[in-house]
Amino acid sequence: KKHNLLDILLLAISAVISGAEGWEDIEDFGHLKLDWLKKYRPFKSGIPKHDTIARVICRLKADEIEEAFQSWISSLVEVTGCDVIAIDGKTARRSFTTKDRKNALHTVSAWSCQHQLVLGQTAVNEKSNEITAIPELLAMLEIENSIITLDAMGCQKTIAQQIIKQKGDYILALKGNHSGMQAELEAWWHKSQREGLAETHYAEHIEISSGHGRIETRTCHQLLIDKSWLAKPYQWRGLKSIIKVNAQVHDKSTGKDTEETRWYISSLDLNAEQALHAVRSHWQVES
Repeated sequence: KKHNLLDILLLAISAVISGAEGWEDIEDFGHLKLDWLKKYRPFKSGIPKHDTIARVICRLKADEIEEAFQSWISSLVEVTGCDVIAIDGKTARRSFTTKDRKNALHTVSAWSCQHQLVLGQTAVNEKSNEITAIPELLAMLEIENSIITLDAMGCQKTIAQQIIKQKGDYILALKGNHSGMQAELEAWWHKSQREGLAETHYAEHIEISSGHGRIETRTCHQLLIDKSWLAKPYQWRGLKSIIKVNAQVHDKSTGKDTEETRWYISSLDLNAEQALHAVRSHWQVES
């Protein structure tokens, strides 16, 4: 029997997403879900045998499939508009073994917050870290007109430069690893407050949500910055604004209030609502 390539691809992808762990599982899935599969492809020759599925899939070139996938994602962004792409590292559970002294598998993933898809993933070399893996992952992606969000590990001058070079925008978290830069930015913030925050260079957006017995108030402050005021090492490419997100949580059952403030640097123009949406979207890749 001759089977259509697109039939086999739809079958394999659908089966794996549904939990199939081998070629025989994929074949079994096809027989069980044939009526559903026929909604999208004709399957004129029915479901192929598991050895046929394996032979076809193993002959495919992974880089060409990845290129086609990225092309499809790019077309979605063109139609639906700006996407937030959250990049974060994660260690795979149960990937560490003491028997053969195999280290745990650590990967860096790019998550499309708008389309709820993993756009790309790269393994972190045992002798390296996320800082070197992130540029490799970015090079795989089409990020034009997208907002890239990264935690403090990814807040690096070279990474910011690469994002701008690829025609994207960034929101990068600031923590202790850039204490000098954060001190300069806070000084600019206080200077701007003393001189008066005008609507031309400052924006604020507040969101309130409740659930699980808590009331959370998130306030996003965004301030445009004059890079020439900063020391030269902190004049990062594309840097336009500072973002400060203040989260206040009230626990209804205990009456306890907690507060947390996070700082970010960004290449975005003034739009505090957009900035808060991007920051909150980043939490998806962490969960």
